[in-house]
Amino acid sequence: MAATTMTKTQLVALMAEKIEITKKQAVLFLETLAELAVKETKKNEVFVVPGLGRLKKVQRKARTGRNPQTGEAIKIKAKTTAKFYIAKSVKDAIAPAKAAAAKK
Repeated sequence: MAATTMTKTQLVALMAEKIEITKKQAVLFLETLAELAVKETKKNEVFVVPGLGRLKKVQRKARTGRNPQTGEAIKIKAKTTAKFYIAKSVKDAIAPAKAAAAKK
């Protein structure tokens, strides 16, 4: 059985309960964080969420790809995109097996 992801409504309700604020304040916090992340990443090329990771603006090089239906080679233009790099502490908390296996 596959786990379901937390919805925005569930996240807002949980945050409001945990930090004892209204749901409106929790929504405002999440929306402000998202806006700030986009604005700062555009401006400074990186936005750090302490304890979670960093959103970074990256350049993808032009490359050759394949049309999956025809197999024909196509040119894919260079473009700017964003990547989220997860903090090491989060990786270790989610998947500690690698660290535990290395110690044995």
